[in-house]
Parts: sequence; C-alpha cells; structure tokens
Amino acid sequence: MTKTRLYLYDTTLRDGQQTQGVQFSTPEKHRIVEALDALGIDYIEGGWPGANPTDSAFFEEVGQTRATVTAFGMTKRAGRSAENDDVLAAVMNANTPAVCLVGKTHDFHVTAALGITLDENVENIRASVAHIVAQGREALFDAEHFFDGYKANPAYTLTCVKAAYDAGARWVVLCDTNGGALPTEIGAITSAVIDAGIPGDHLGIHTHNDTEMAVAGTLAAVDAGARQVQGTLNGLGERCGNANLTALIPTLLLKEPYASTYETGVMQDALEGMTRTSRMLDEVLNRVPFKQSAYVGSSAFAHKAGLHASAILKDPTTYEHIDPKSVGNRRIIPMSNQAGQSNLRRRLAEAGIDVADKDPALARILDRIKAREAEGYSYDTAQASFELLAREELGQLPDFFEVKRYRVTVERRKNKYNKMVSLSEAVVVVKVDGDKKLSVSESMDELGNDRGPVNALSKALAKDLGRYQDMIDDMRLVDFKVRITQGGTEAVTRVIIDSEDGSGRRWATVGVSANIIDASFEALLDAVRWKLIRDSA
Repeated sequence: MTKTRLYLYDTTLRDGQQTQGVQFSTPEKHRIVEALDALGIDYIEGGWPGANPTDSAFFEEVGQTRATVTAFGMTKRAGRSAENDDVLAAVMNANTPAVCLVGKTHDFHVTAALGITLDENVENIRASVAHIVAQGREALFDAEHFFDGYKANPAYTLTCVKAAYDAGARWVVLCDTNGGALPTEIGAITSAVIDAGIPGDHLGIHTHNDTEMAVAGTLAAVDAGARQVQGTLNGLGERCGNANLTALIPTLLLKEPYASTYETGVMQDALEGMTRTSRMLDEVLNRVPFKQSAYVGSSAFAHKAGLHASAILKDPTTYEHIDPKSVGNRRIIPMSNQAGQSNLRRRLAEAGIDVADKDPALARILDRIKAREAEGYSYDTAQASFELLAREELGQLPDFFEVKRYRVTVERRKNKYNKMVSLSEAVVVVKVDGDKKLSVSESMDELGNDRGPVNALSKALAKDLGRYQDMIDDMRLVDFKVRITQGGTEAVTRVIIDSEDGSGRRWATVGVSANIIDASFEALLDAVRWKLIRDSA
C-alpha cells in the first residue's frame, strides 16, 4: 500500500528563537540548518529577513540544502499594495524558494490589534499571497489565532484561509497561537476546514505547548487530514514552546497507525541520529539536556526499580515502548538504594565488568551503595561514580595516580580598573609513577572573568598527569549541581558533576562532604579516573 506523504516544517530558527533567553548567532543558525537538513526536514524556516541583522545575514549566506529554506514575514499592511510594502519587500528580497506569511484570522485581533475592517484584512491576505505566487515563489500562509478565531466566528476564519488558498497558497497552516486548543477541538476544526473546501494536502498544523498538548494536538490534526507538520527541535518556542519535533518525528515513524500510513523525508538511519541532533542544539544553547525528554532524554530508557530491571534482562519490551537505538539513545540501569542484583548485574555488564551470578562481591557492592546513599551520595544519576565504586570492591580499580594534597584560596581584591573582583587559586600535588607533580591554576579565564574555585581546582588537577595527560586533554566540565542533603549546622553537601570529552561521551560523578570544595574535588577525581579507565581499556 502506498503511504501518504507528510511534510515536516521546522521553525527552530524563527519561532524557537522566541524562547526566553535564546538568541542564535548566524554561524549557529547555519550549524542547526546543517543538522536539520541531514535529518530530512522538508522546510527550514530561517527567520524574518529585515527584522534583525542576524536573520538578514543568515539569508545572505545560506548555502545549498535539500530542504526548502523559507523566509518568514507578515501580510502587507492596509493602505498600500503588496508591491509597495517595504516590510513584505524585505522578506521577498531574501530570495528564498518559499515564503511564509502570517496573517490575522481571528476577527477580534483584526479590529482590536490591527484596527482595520474585516474585509481589509481578507484583502491583505489575498493580495500578499498572490504577490508571492506571481514572483514564482512557493507561498505559505500562517493563519494566526485560527482555532480561537474559529470558535468565535467560524465563517470569518474560513473566509480568511480560503482567500489564501484561492490566491495560490501551497500550504494554509492552522495555528493554535495561544496554545490553548485541546486535541479534540483541533481535530474537529481541521476536519471542518477540509469540508469547507481546502484539501488536507494543502493544510498544515502549528501548535504551541501551553497545555502540554502540542504534540497531541498536532497528531489530532494529522488524523483529521492535515499533511504538513510544524514544530521545533526540543520544543523551543515562545512561552511554553512549540510542538516538539524530537517527539513528533519518532512517533510518526515508529508508532501505529502513523508508521504504516505515512512517510516523511526522515529515513531510519537519520532517525538514529535524533538524540545526537537534540543534544547538539542544547550544546549550541549551552543548556543541560532535559533528562525526561521523550525518546531522546537520558532518562527516557532508564530503569531504576529492581523489578523493572529484572524484567528488562529477560525481554526489553517489558518496560520499553521502542528500541532505544532506533532514536540513537541507550538503555540505563541506574544504581540506587532501591536496586536489586538484577540492576547491578545489568549495570556491571554495560560497564564491561564480568561478575559471576553468585559472586559475594555483588552483595557487598549493594550494601556499600545503600550505606553511602544514607550518607548523602546518589548513584541514581552518577553512573560513573557507581562504576568506580564497583571496580574498587571487585579489586579492578587501577591505581593511575595518587593525590597527595590540594589547596584552594579565594582572594577578594581590586583590579587595575579599581573594581573589586574575586580570584581563586588552586594547588594540586599528585604522585604519578613515583614522581610528585605540583600544578597551580587560577580561576580567571582568557576574558578576565572569574570562574570560581571549582574551575581552578579542575584545571589544576588536569594540568599534569604525566603519561596519562593525553587521555584527559579533551575533557571538559559541562554541568555542576549542588544539593544540601541535611539542614542546620550539620549540613552535608552533595555535588554532581557532568563531564564530556571530544568524542561527545558524557558521564556524571558525585562527591559528598560538609565542605563544598571537598565534595567537588571528590567528584572531579572520579571524573578523571573514569575517563582514564575507559580510554586505557
């Protein structure tokens, strides 16, 4: 049976950039375009030409892509022709093969926000779309506030979208701009639009996530007949975000009835890069990936309970809805005080540690984990520290180096500009192959910014490890989390450190102490030792 084609439209670079705290540079935009194109996205919306220098520069430099690069703008303003509207002209001058224009379809917004008549707004839509088509471009019309408008005045919203379609719009995109429409409403209204004369293979859907149902609303529109799906990587977008393509795409490709009914431009090998693409975007944004993200989150296939892990050992489908490898993710069996020997054996096997079923060390490892978690440690998220603990108990922990001592000082002083600044200095003495090595580092970066005592300590520790130095040169600290596990004067500090190397491998380690610097140093030591074990192996 021939599958129906669904078209994927990414608006990460435009709508995603409206996320609070997100601002892409032009080189970052090009990097994201490259990843989206490799994934198999059909349309990539690059931004609004003329709205800001970054977007304008992007369109000047964008190269060849398999995807259709699309410029975004708005319909012409009342009182002038489409040919003489300078805002519309800036969008057209980007010379993209496709142009998407947003226009009002809710009568309240037309009269209250634009201050024009309903007929004038319809003419603005018609004339703008016709102008794009006359220039030989593919025209898309974003029907802003469509679902709210339909509930208030269905006849007028239909008049607006039919004006765009009749003028030659390739796609009429129904937008849930406020993100408040429920999936049942979206499905019913999309069906009504098709019944009114706009075929589904010319309809798109654009949802926002203000009720945490953007993906569900998008699927409801697809079920009703819409054939273009809009969204963003990692669900970026204004307020609560847009429909998340890293959840939508795997659902469309792996879940029934979508997998056997529809096809997209995303092939299976590209789908296996979905997790990598998601984390690339977080890296660009300097954000820590959200662990609970569907499909691509690091916890998406984590099995903590002993009962679950025991079943996973027998058959992964008992607690996994898909194979993690199909989206480039992996299964994790965390270790915690809830763990049983099933979790332990599986986690040890994943770490490359071979232990016999009845080995008494298994019970000792579990007892030690439970005792240390009572002291404030958490091995649920610190997988690398768990592995080191297990290797130590099994007598499989190599003695790479010994820390003889360390010292951290923090000084508050005025700099040459007579401004008060903080400066941390760390001294670490290690013994490698019988030789003592002393390393000193400051917390100041190349721009003159203080990065704190833990940064200075990290740099000093990784400065000279003798013959092991080459193995850790590509390490970097990517996240640092602090938790106080007890209150009052006997407070205990838990530090979780996420590290990453040049191959993209990421691991987490934990340290606990009444002293935050000491807890941090313990986590840093574990991070280095884990890296040395993996690379020397």
